[in-house]
Parts: sequence; C-alpha cells; structure tokens
Amino acid sequence: MPMEGRLSKWNDQRGFGFITPEHGDGEVFVHISAFPRDGVRPTPGELLSFEIEIDSSGRRRARKVACPQRVAAARPSSRQRTGRLRRGAGRGIRGRVVALLIVGSLGIFAYDEYSRGGWPASLPVRMPDSAKSPSPYRCDGRTHCSQMTSCAEATYFLRNCPGVGMDGNHDGVPCQQQWCTSPFAD
Repeated sequence: MPMEGRLSKWNDQRGFGFITPEHGDGEVFVHISAFPRDGVRPTPGELLSFEIEIDSSGRRRARKVACPQRVAAARPSSRQRTGRLRRGAGRGIRGRVVALLIVGSLGIFAYDEYSRGGWPASLPVRMPDSAKSPSPYRCDGRTHCSQMTSCAEATYFLRNCPGVGMDGNHDGVPCQQQWCTSPFAD
C-alpha cells in the first residue's frame, strides 16, 4: 500500500537516505535504486510516494519510490525528444550494408579514375630544401656570433637551431656586425 512522506536525510555520495512518513512512526531507509531513473537527484524535503518492505535483517525499507513533484520535470524518452530512436540504436545489418556500399562505391570510383589515367601512377614527391643537399653544419650548442666561422654558418644556426642569440634586431640576418655585413653575404 503506497504511503507518502518527505525525504528527511540524504547522503548523495553513498546513495541512500531516510524518509519521514506523514502517517506512521520512525524513519524509513531508502536507497537510490528505489528512485525513478529520471536523471534528477533526490533532495531533502522532497515529497515522495513509496511502499514499505522488510529487508533480510528485519528493517523497514522503502521501495517503488515515486516523486509526484517531479512529473513536470521528468525528461522525455529519446524517441519522444527526436521522434526517432536514439543515435546508434538502429545500427544493425542495414547500417553496415549502407556503410559497405559507400566504401565499395568509393573504391570503384577510385579504380575507374586510376585506370583511365586520371591519376598518375606515381605522384612526384617534393623534398624539402634541407633534404636535397645535406648541410655541412649541425646544431651543436653554439648560440653566439663569436662562436661562428662564417655568415652561412650563422644563417644555418639561426634558421635551424633552437635558443640562438645571433639576430639582435630580429630582421632575419644573423651576426650583422661580425659576419653578415654585406647585403650580398651568404
């Protein structure tokens, strides 16, 4: 027989609390599993409708808890929200067949373009300038103009090595007072 009462205590971390019935004596234990799964957490003072059962230890316990004040706040089902099944629910054999048809169509299109000569058999690979001709320089920890031996070396260090301090005015030309004094120096 349904009873009414208010949630008098609630421990959200542990998922249980106690209901004080409107008619009757003592508090009744209630677990989170007895509440409706509507996504709303129980709050102390909330009006509840419930049934009482006796657990294996002989204690009173609430079951089939209803929250009459939540009726307006209850979330609609996924079918009611969108008018169709929730995402991923309809993925069965039909979804797999459609995906296979799309992949197959793309494969046929690619083969057709390749066989007609639409795509070259081998695409030219552009190598970066640094990979075309290996540099005689390498980053070895030097960071200042006084440690360099030429403008080309200083330029390499400025472009390729981290933490160098050879471009005081930040114009991209290193060591202007020592090595790279001429506008044509390289």
